[in-house]
Amino acid sequence: MHALKTEHLFSYEATLAPPEVIGPVVEGIRVNFWVTGGVVKGPRITGKLRPEGADFFTLRPDGVGLLNVKAVIETDDGALIDLAYEGIADLGPDAHARFLAGDPPTRLELRTTPRLRSTHPAYADLARRLHVGVGVGQLDTLSVSYDIYTVG
Repeated sequence: MHALKTEHLFSYEATLAPPEVIGPVVEGIRVNFWVTGGVVKGPRITGKLRPEGADFFTLRPDGVGLLNVKAVIETDDGALIDLAYEGIADLGPDAHARFLAGDPPTRLELRTTPRLRSTHPAYADLARRLHVGVGVGQLDTLSVSYDIYTVG
C-alpha cells in the first residue's frame, strides 16, 4: 500500500456577499457566491484574499454541490497567487428540493483540489504540486474556512 503524505500549506477564512441565485438550469441550481475578502495564514503563505472572485456553485438534483472557485491571494510579500479549484459538497438527497422550497442548508462540508499559480519566484513551484482542501461553508454567516494541504 502506498502512503499518503500531506503538508499543511495554509488556512484561510473568507467572507462572501449574499448569494446571487441564477436559479434552476439543466445541471441543477446555479448560485454565485462572490468573495468580499479574507485572511490567509500558514507556514508557506500568509496574506489576504482579494475582494474579487467567486464560487460558481451548482447544486445537482441529487443534492451534491459542485464548487468552481476562482480567487486571488495577495501575499504579505506582495506576490499574487491565482487560486482556482473545483470540489464537492454532499448536502444530502433532499437538498435540491429544500433549496427550491426556500430552505437551503446553512452548513456545507467542502472538499476541493486547489490549483495555485504565481510568477513570483517564492511561489512558482506551487503549480508543480497537487493540493487538497478541507473546509466548511457557513451560509448563515456568509463565510468559508479552509485548510489547504500539499500532497507529497
